Amino acid sequence: MFCYQCQETTKNSGCVIRGICGKDERLAALQDYLLYALKGLAAVGMRAPAGVEDQATDLFVAQALFATLTNVNFDPERIYALTREAFARRDALRARVHAARHAAGLSCPSPLPEAGHCPADGDIEAYATLGAARAPNATTHPDADVQSLRELLVYGIKGLAAYCDHAYVLDHSSPDLLAFLKEGLAATLDDSLGVSDLVALAMRCGAHGVSAMALLDAANTGRFGHPEPTQVSLGVRPGAPGILVSGHDLLDLYELLAQTAGKGILVYTHGEMLPAHAYPALKAFPHLAGNYGGAWWEQQRDFAAFNGPILMTTNCIQTPRESYRDRIFTTGMVGYEGVGHIGDRAPGGQKDFSPLIELAIACQPPLELETGSVLVGFARKAVLDNAEAVLAAVQSGAIKRFVVMAGCDGRQKERAYFTEVAQALPQDTIILTAGCAKYRYNKLDLGTLGGLPRVLDAGQCNDSYSLVAVAQALADAVGAEHINDLPISYDIAWYEQKAVLVLLSLLHLGVKGIRLGPTLPAFLSPNVAAFLVQNFDLKGIGSAEEDVAAMLVGA
Repeated sequence: MFCYQCQETTKNSGCVIRGICGKDERLAALQDYLLYALKGLAAVGMRAPAGVEDQATDLFVAQALFATLTNVNFDPERIYALTREAFARRDALRARVHAARHAAGLSCPSPLPEAGHCPADGDIEAYATLGAARAPNATTHPDADVQSLRELLVYGIKGLAAYCDHAYVLDHSSPDLLAFLKEGLAATLDDSLGVSDLVALAMRCGAHGVSAMALLDAANTGRFGHPEPTQVSLGVRPGAPGILVSGHDLLDLYELLAQTAGKGILVYTHGEMLPAHAYPALKAFPHLAGNYGGAWWEQQRDFAAFNGPILMTTNCIQTPRESYRDRIFTTGMVGYEGVGHIGDRAPGGQKDFSPLIELAIACQPPLELETGSVLVGFARKAVLDNAEAVLAAVQSGAIKRFVVMAGCDGRQKERAYFTEVAQALPQDTIILTAGCAKYRYNKLDLGTLGGLPRVLDAGQCNDSYSLVAVAQALADAVGAEHINDLPISYDIAWYEQKAVLVLLSLLHLGVKGIRLGPTLPAFLSPNVAAFLVQNFDLKGIGSAEEDVAAMLVGA
């Protein structure tokens, strides 16, 4: 196998025996073949004349891509089924495209790439063998920079697909976003595209990333209300069994809360679900009891101690330990071989969470891991509602600098850097955060500034849109020509492909001087990395002391 799509890839070069995430060689190969099939489907779709669009297939592409993100789907049979469906949709669409072009008298375009017409037959082992030949190191382009940019584009597209799926679950759609998924995937098969073409596509991916995050923001706030500053309990309420919900899907949490109301069961959040407590429609449920445990990578400890059932709604699942393997359930695109799965909701209906509810009633209450509380809910509206006070603090010099410390957490000890940065920043700085990177510092007592906590938590990784909205509003308020003219520094932690999309989105917006760590992506060739450094002043991280000193002077 070979995989280098996440930050924790072995030696920052590539996992070649077993993924750090837990996937084995067979699963990696099956995922590579699914990606290959989706590229072929996209190539066929790009040839469709007007009137032959297939929105259901375009959405399928987004959902199937989501299954290949790090820590999403570890079920070989489901990956195999998705690949077979991709080929079936490809062949059916190819026939419709051919008929439509013939009826319209359109000339035949250039030949399809192999992925657009290769045989689709084969059992799961055949697909694994074929997939091994499609791993990134097995299909390298002779130009290392083209290869690198193709990978950058694919991983940005994977992040875009995840956000599209999140929004579509809440009935917020964008055919333009789905069309770009198709265009971008097809482009990675086009040998006529060079470095400049792929750079342009990567920047367009970032533009669509901004649109996708805005779409998801509208979906979440339209359904659940705007987040409000909220203190979230970190302890447990004694005596009652619980269900623990992790991932990102707020609708899953809402439906579970509705189905557990009045049953004597408490619902707790974990990881990226922490921000759910700030949404009015969710915190209205009195049995939404608090947040349990830490970031995604601590789940094996947290889930073992919880005692009750666990629901994984999106990415972030790790290999379940035997101590809770019979208590963990997946849903949506998440999967793990041998683990219970909650099926999709019927149109207009809800998912059926009765297996978790029945199990919870028979379980012991969770063991308490910690006490206290943490403050969440500083998304764009909450911050902009305090815009006058924030602006006055900036103009008076009370706030000297904002530091955006958004992104992902992870297992590597080097991520202690982000804790050290938070502790080293002086009292006249405000930290703006989103994503699970905040678990490195959100429980520290960093005090307040201008009546606001020094850590303003905008929410999940997809809520990075709120941070962009705040920066743009602040630039408008002070008459700055660009957000780069503001006293804002960017110290971003990345782990998986959603973070790649957020990075591309920031680059599309022209943000310069971003520090990215703990390491720069392994899939960046030296020349592509140099291009990002030269054109966007992208930086790696150094020591916390050195980086804080540089950020305070705008470097």
